[in-house]
Amino acid sequence: MALSYKARRRWSLFVLLVGLPVYIVAVIWIIAQFDRPPFALEVAIYVASGVIWAFPMKAIFKGVGQADPDAPQTPDDR
Repeated sequence: MALSYKARRRWSLFVLLVGLPVYIVAVIWIIAQFDRPPFALEVAIYVASGVIWAFPMKAIFKGVGQADPDAPQTPDDR
């Protein structure tokens, strides 16, 4: 079942305002539970976790910045 444009916009807003900050805090908390790794490894972990979150969310964010494809076309929208 594909999400409608409106649902994707709502979910993307929720993910960016709620989900992403929770994810960031969780990653920082998990890294803090271990002894401090070498700087290069710590940077690599943060970069990887910063990229990994986007892959499952790709379907939600796809096309959200564009005009609603389900909206009726008016002559002024050309």
